[in-house]
Amino acid sequence: MTGPFRQINEPPRQMSRPRNILLACALVSVGLLGQPAQLFAQASAEADLTSLYRSDADRLIEAALADSSAFERLAYMTDTFGPRFSGTQNLEDAIDWIIETMKEDGLSNVVGEEVMVPRWVRGEETLTLHTPHRARMDILGLGGSVSTPPGGITAEVLVVRDFDELEARAEEAHGKIVLFNNDVWRGYDTTYRRQGAIRGARVGAVAILIRSVGPASMYTPHTGTSEYEDGVPRIPKAAVTTEDADMMQRMQDRGQEIVVTLFMDDVTLPDVPSRNVLAEIVGSEFPDEVVVLGGHIDSWDVGQGAMDDGGGVVAAWQAVLLMHRLGLRPRRTVRVVAWTNEENGLRGAEGYLDAHRDQVDNHILGIESDSGVFKPSGFGFSGSEEAYDLLVEIGRLLDGVEASEITRGGGGADIGPLMREGMPGMGLRVDGTEYFWYHHTRADTIDKLDPHEMNLCVAAMAVMAYVVADMEVRLPR
Repeated sequence: MTGPFRQINEPPRQMSRPRNILLACALVSVGLLGQPAQLFAQASAEADLTSLYRSDADRLIEAALADSSAFERLAYMTDTFGPRFSGTQNLEDAIDWIIETMKEDGLSNVVGEEVMVPRWVRGEETLTLHTPHRARMDILGLGGSVSTPPGGITAEVLVVRDFDELEARAEEAHGKIVLFNNDVWRGYDTTYRRQGAIRGARVGAVAILIRSVGPASMYTPHTGTSEYEDGVPRIPKAAVTTEDADMMQRMQDRGQEIVVTLFMDDVTLPDVPSRNVLAEIVGSEFPDEVVVLGGHIDSWDVGQGAMDDGGGVVAAWQAVLLMHRLGLRPRRTVRVVAWTNEENGLRGAEGYLDAHRDQVDNHILGIESDSGVFKPSGFGFSGSEEAYDLLVEIGRLLDGVEASEITRGGGGADIGPLMREGMPGMGLRVDGTEYFWYHHTRADTIDKLDPHEMNLCVAAMAVMAYVVADMEVRLPR
């Protein structure tokens, strides 16, 4: 690659920090600056970040864009281990491979931290339409669903668009299978997936179906986590395709009776052990201060989990690996984490907090990628105004790859527990146009991703994590 980028194997230069940053930080730390001077010092520090880190940022970007090794590693993982659902051997085999490979990469403190995770097993699932014609309809049981009786449930379907209509037609719902056909896409709204079985059981429904949560479909049902409530009967629950939801809506609207047989052989087993995977570049000056970045290694039990969230895990891993290979050792520790059990429990996120609770005050920033490794535009950030201003400045280092926009509001499910304890958090923002077409479906496979776009995600995460970990000032809370 030509232009401002340096050779990947060029030794890192010894950088001298501008005197105004060092002097300002020293004076602020001993309280010798008044407010106007503090503001000047902060502005000077921010203004110098781009010039101070331009060379190293360009080296990281060049290395990230140099080849398709991140994509190839992701393809190997998804092809070799397939879907990585919590409690499965697939997941544990993938974790073993990650740990072994991170050690071969030369990263420090590679470890698998044990976490107990739920074990829900999908069995045979069928939905057969009997009236007004006979057909087999594709379904996916919602996570944690109970099974039907051995012979299934044969019942009439009542289609409702929302909870208000269900309450208005509560007497009609008794003894029926209720289909929630919330047919206006307003973004990723999981209300009916999570609460549908509870609300249906309260009015006497024998099972519920939901319209799959997605803006488009090629006859692809979507699964996802769902809920039961103590004291309310637990009834089977599954997602149908948007095509079949609309068909049954039309049937009901014209007064036709809809009779189906739902069969589900799903079961919840006792919790089993899994692991979060951690690896580091240990900080050169403040090793106890940590910038953490990553995604979740588990996926649903359909597809390959390439977008959700194998790509996020591998992109964060590659970002840290590039720092290591380029000899860029920041002042603070950079830690990559592959969290387990994000999809149906968040046990990995909570387990990480429990294991590192005494270190939370020294978690400087968390960065998560869990929206697919599509073309990035920047990051969403949740934290102080002072930190936001610094991150906006750092973002300018990503102008060349069009990933420099830092917006207010961001984070992620796995860094959520740390953020509740006060850690600033960032989520990688990407072009999500197609993400929910494939999310939680059998179509979440590696072919939906582009190697160059994944490399751009690696570059964005690498630059942001490295500069925050290395800059003179600690990111303000």
